[in-house]
Amino acid sequence: MIHNKTFNNVINTLKNIGDAHAQITTTSTGDIWQIDLSKNTLFPLMHINPVNVTAAHSQLNYTFQIFIVDLVSQDENWTQTNFQSAAFLNNEQEVLSATLQTSVDIVSIFRNSIQQSTFNVDDINHPVYFTGDGVTFDPFTERFDNLLTGWVFNLEVQVENTFQTCDIPLTEAAKGEGE
Repeated sequence: MIHNKTFNNVINTLKNIGDAHAQITTTSTGDIWQIDLSKNTLFPLMHINPVNVTAAHSQLNYTFQIFIVDLVSQDENWTQTNFQSAAFLNNEQEVLSATLQTSVDIVSIFRNSIQQSTFNVDDINHPVYFTGDGVTFDPFTERFDNLLTGWVFNLEVQVENTFQTCDIPLTEAAKGEGE
């Protein structure tokens, strides 16, 4: 039996992954302009931006733009414990490396979705959420009130959907008109 997953189910699953990941401190969702870039946000940050939902024959495909970002430490802020190298003016390369690995972790969870298993099927390893094959990670660095760098990628989350018409709350008028 298929248990149709809602938009809330998918968003909450993504939030739970962000909250449970040891390398992510803050998880947020909404339009890209809703990211709190003030110095009050605890980084690293995972931001989930819904892009669209497409309906296929027996599934819904949710596309999200996922941002994994962290603060870049400028050399004037370095101490002996976090000093990288005199050859670098900041630790941008290190931040890009760490946030890319976190991004790959998120894709891996959906590709190997044993953690997302359902309990109401015969096979405990039956995945509830799937993802498409190709994911492109794009690096970025932005200067706001602080210097942020990280990766953004589109994650397509595929869920089964039965598209049942029996349970749609319609009145008789919605049946259409005859001759």
